[in-house]
Amino acid sequence: MDPILSYLRGRQSAIIETIREFAECESPSDDPAAVGRFVELVAERAARFGRVKTYPGGRFGKHLVCETRLPGRRKIGQILALGHSDTVWPRGTLRGMPFRHQKGRLWGPGVLDMKAGIAFFLFAVEALGELDIPARSKVLLQLNSDEEVGSQSSRALTEKNARSSKAVLVLEPGTGLEGKLKTARKGVGDFTIRVSGKASHAGVDFEAGASAVLELARQIGRVAEFTNLARGITVNPGLVAGGTRSNVVASEAHAVVDIRVLRLKDAAGLEKKFRRLKPFDQRCTIQVTGGLNRPPMERSAGIVRLFRTAERLAAELGVKVDESLTGGGSDGNFTAAMGVPTLDGLGGVGEGAHAPNESILVNRIADRTALIAKLLAAL
Repeated sequence: MDPILSYLRGRQSAIIETIREFAECESPSDDPAAVGRFVELVAERAARFGRVKTYPGGRFGKHLVCETRLPGRRKIGQILALGHSDTVWPRGTLRGMPFRHQKGRLWGPGVLDMKAGIAFFLFAVEALGELDIPARSKVLLQLNSDEEVGSQSSRALTEKNARSSKAVLVLEPGTGLEGKLKTARKGVGDFTIRVSGKASHAGVDFEAGASAVLELARQIGRVAEFTNLARGITVNPGLVAGGTRSNVVASEAHAVVDIRVLRLKDAAGLEKKFRRLKPFDQRCTIQVTGGLNRPPMERSAGIVRLFRTAERLAAELGVKVDESLTGGGSDGNFTAAMGVPTLDGLGGVGEGAHAPNESILVNRIADRTALIAKLLAAL
C-alpha cells in the first residue's frame, strides 16, 4: 500500500474528529465574530505545521494564510492551497441538523462545503512531515471568510498569492459521489433591473398609471431569451419584487437576474444585451446595474496538465479520478482567469452542499487526503 495512504488510514479517526470540531464551530458569512472563532480554531491547528497570519476582511471575518513547513531543503516556486472558512448556514443550524457519523457518512452543516477539505489539507501536511517526504515547492494555505457571498474583500489577497504561485489547489468538494475533480467552472454574475413607472388608482384612474410591474414582466421575458444552453449561457431571473398594493398601479419594481457563462467573451456580450434594454412602455424608465463577479474557470492546457498529474497520483493510490465542469463558482475562478493552472474539487466526496442532506463519504477520507499530500510533494 502507498505509505501516505497507509498512514492516513491510521489517522482516519483523528481526521473525523477534526471535521466534527470544524463543523460544530458554526461560521456563517454574515457573522464575522463566528467566522473569527472558526479561523482561530484552524489557526491553532495550522500553527503546528507553519507560520499563520490573518488579514482583515472588512465587514467579514478575517482571512487566514499559513506558510507551511514541509520536508525538503530546497523549494522551487510556490503552491497555493485555497479554501474558505464561511458557510451558508446560519448560527443555530446545528440544533436541527447536528453533526453525526451515520450510514458510512459524516453529516452536518458545512461538512462538505468545505470544512472537510480544510481538515484534509492539514492532515496531508502532517503526513508529509511524519513520513519525512520532501515537497518541491513552498506551500501556502489561504482560507477566505467571504467566498459564499462573492469574495469581495478577499479577491485581492487571492490574486496576490496566486500571482506568486505556479499552481493552485482548491479544497472545495468534488463533483458528485464519484468525487470528480473540477477542471472548468462557469463564470458567475448578476444584474439588477429596476423599473420606474407612474402610480395611479387602479380603479379610479387606471389609464393615468404606467405599471412598473407590467414593464418588468415584459423585460423578464426578454432577458430569459438570452439563455443559450448550447454555449453554456444561462440567465435566471431569481428574485422579483414590486408594487405596494393590488389596487395601486405600481410605480416601482425590480428583478435580480443570475447569469452563468462558460467563456469570458460571452460575458461581455451578455452585458451589452442587458445595458441595451429599452422600455416597452415609454412612460417607464429602466436602470440596469451589476455584471460578472467571478470570471469563468476555462479548461486550459495548464489545468489539463495539472489534472493529468492528479490522475496519475490517484492511480498510485488505487483510485480513478475523472474531471468535470460545474456551473457553480469558487475562488479558483479568479486564479484560473489569471492564467495560473488551477485544480478544483480536491475536498470532500459527498453530496448535499447547501442542503439538509449535506454529507461526505467516510470511505473516501483517507484517499482524498492522500491525493492532496501527493500533489503537494510532486508539484
